Amino acid sequence: MSSNESIKTNKTTINTVYSGPSKRTTRLLSRVLSLDDFEIEAKKLLPRPIFGYISGAAENNVSRKRNRESFDDYEFLPRVLNDVSKRTTTTELFGKTYAAPFGIAPIGLSALYAYRGDIVLAKGAAQENVPMILSGTSLIRLEEVIKANPDAWFQAYLPGDDANIDALLQRVEKANFKTLVLTVDTCVPANRENNVRAGFSTPLKPSFRLLLDGILHPRWSIGTFLKTITFHGIPHFENSYAHRGAPILSPTVERDFSFRDHLNWSHVERIRKLWKGTFVIKGILNPEDARKAVEIGADGIIVSNHGGRQLDGAIAPLHALPAIVQACPNIPVMMDSGIRRGGDVIKALALGASFVFAGRPFAYASSVAGEAGVQHALGILKSEMMRNMALVGVNDVRDININEQVIPYSKRVR
Repeated sequence: MSSNESIKTNKTTINTVYSGPSKRTTRLLSRVLSLDDFEIEAKKLLPRPIFGYISGAAENNVSRKRNRESFDDYEFLPRVLNDVSKRTTTTELFGKTYAAPFGIAPIGLSALYAYRGDIVLAKGAAQENVPMILSGTSLIRLEEVIKANPDAWFQAYLPGDDANIDALLQRVEKANFKTLVLTVDTCVPANRENNVRAGFSTPLKPSFRLLLDGILHPRWSIGTFLKTITFHGIPHFENSYAHRGAPILSPTVERDFSFRDHLNWSHVERIRKLWKGTFVIKGILNPEDARKAVEIGADGIIVSNHGGRQLDGAIAPLHALPAIVQACPNIPVMMDSGIRRGGDVIKALALGASFVFAGRPFAYASSVAGEAGVQHALGILKSEMMRNMALVGVNDVRDININEQVIPYSKRVR
């Protein structure tokens, strides 16, 4: 693909790629020039509790903030007058070739802030040929999502006992998922004060405040919430276990937040023995844990602090990445948390990441414009990557290296 073909204006991209959106959606997307713009639009659309659930993190939001700031600790060192007309973002991961080295991270409760949200994310990822990881806290049955995107991955939280672990794995395998992502940084529920202050809970509790928020945001109330109830009934937590979980809206029912503080590496070993497909462990920040994951037989690792939503003050994944790459040279080391720009992707690749994932931006995109929004967001990220690769002077993502295209801020050329 030539650079002229790959780098288009946003308006041209909308007109040539997205054939389905309404004129209103097309006009809206013409205002979205970056992933951050989707957050601005989503804040207008979504009730305060729903937006707060997506945007908020743990305690003082220190880790969420540092996830973004960590990318400023590195700078580009461009090379000029290189022939960059043949550049490409295609990347191979676990034997499959993707259109770009990034994908959609698991996003809980997607169907609450976008109509059929998990399916929207799955279809958008399939159209753009990037991976999408279905969250274990999703509200649409995993069997439906895999039909929409046969290459989707499934992210699981460990149930608290062997019987439920085994049953969940059997269900995921029967549905024909090929890649299992086990998230391991949730031994206890996080202290998400931001959710409480925004009026969010799981399940949602009917209240005057929630009703008022719905009235003040009619597009969401009619186009997402009421439409979902009309055609599909009250959403439930569908994929945390082999059986159906609690409803998302209830005055009395409590979601099962069973503590997982007794779980240990022996449970991961059990999963590795039972799961015959690709096995990825997500939520690792310590090189010793990364080595343990490799010893047990993980096929890949996702360096992640859960987008700052678990332990506030945890190291930014970008800073943890180099040591984990060094500790695990023979498997793909991926990362998430804080990715917002194509330049961020390039910096992560330079530090050794094989692939990256982003969550919040695609949550906002799906809520604002459905599948067209997800495709537009992915297109923005790819376009930024292609442009920045040209400006730093590389044709292939495999040629991006630390101290060549990217340097630490402290070592910048003066």
